[in-house]
Amino acid sequence: MPYTPKPTLDFSKLHASLAGKARSSERYLRKHHPQAVALLESAGVQPGKIREHAAKLLTSGALAGTLMLGAPIVGKALPATGAQFASLTVTQLRQTLAGQLQTILPQTVAPLTKEQEDNISKLMKDTWGINAKAELDGNRLNQSYGYIGAEQHLPRFPGDSLDQHDEYLQEGITPGLGAWGYFAPSKNQLTEDLIQKEKYYVAVQTLYLPDWERRLPYLRDWYKYRKVLVVNPANGKTIIADVADSGPANWTGKHFGGSPEVMAFLGLNVGPQKGAVLLSFVDDPENQIPLGPVEYNVQRGPLLVATK
Repeated sequence: MPYTPKPTLDFSKLHASLAGKARSSERYLRKHHPQAVALLESAGVQPGKIREHAAKLLTSGALAGTLMLGAPIVGKALPATGAQFASLTVTQLRQTLAGQLQTILPQTVAPLTKEQEDNISKLMKDTWGINAKAELDGNRLNQSYGYIGAEQHLPRFPGDSLDQHDEYLQEGITPGLGAWGYFAPSKNQLTEDLIQKEKYYVAVQTLYLPDWERRLPYLRDWYKYRKVLVVNPANGKTIIADVADSGPANWTGKHFGGSPEVMAFLGLNVGPQKGAVLLSFVDDPENQIPLGPVEYNVQRGPLLVATK
C-alpha cells in the first residue's frame, strides 16, 4: 500500500489569518467604541492585542502565586510552603514563634548580641511581614529584651478623666502627664489616631540613653510616638505600640512600661503585672501598619490565619 503523508498544518497561513482577524476586530472596536479604545490605550493596552495582554497578566499572576506559595516563612521550623502556613490559626502561629524565640534568647533577661537581634528581626519579618529592628536610624535603647511593667492610662487632653476611657478602668489614670504632654490640646481635637496612640502606648527608658541630654532636641522628637513592635516570647503574642512616655526608673527592675491595653493583650496584666518582652522599632515610613494586636502577616494578608 503506497505511503500517504499526513496533512500538515501551515502555521504561516494560520498566523496570517489570526492576524487579519485581530486587525479586523481592532478596526471594528475603534469605529464603534472609540471611548473604550481611548481607555485601553491610556492603560498601555493596544486594542488589537487584548488577548495577548490578558495572557501576560495570567502568566505573571500564576508565577507570583507560585513564588508566594513556595516562600519559606520562619527558617526551617515552620512548614516549607505558604499553603501550609495559610492553614495555621493565630494561636498556632504564636506558638511557633514562641518556640523559635526560645532557641534564640538567653536563659535570663539580658542585653542581646547583634547576632541575636538580627535573628529576631528576621523572625519578625518572616512571621508577621514587619520590618522591626533593635536599631533604627542609628538610634537604639539600652536593651531590646527586658521586663515590662503595667502603666496607667494617660491624660489625653485637659480635663480628661478615667471614665472617658474605654476599657481597663480599674488600672486608673496617671495624675501627671506623659513625657510628651497631652495628646491633644482639647477634647474636640482628639482624633481617632490620637486615641489609638494613648490606648497602645509604651514607656521606654530614654532618660538612660548615653546621648539623651546631648541630643535632646533631636531624640525627643524622634522618640515621640515612635512605632514599636512588642512581643511576649512566652506566648508569641505580638502588638504594635507607640512610645508616649518615658520610664520606668532603674530601681523598679523594669525596662519598659505598657498601657493597660498593651499589658492585657500580652497576657501580662495578672499577678505581678510584669514580664519579659522583646521591643524593637518598626520601620514603617509610609505608616501602613496600624497600632494594636498583630494577628496576620501584613504582607500576605489576614486570610492566612484564622481569628481564633
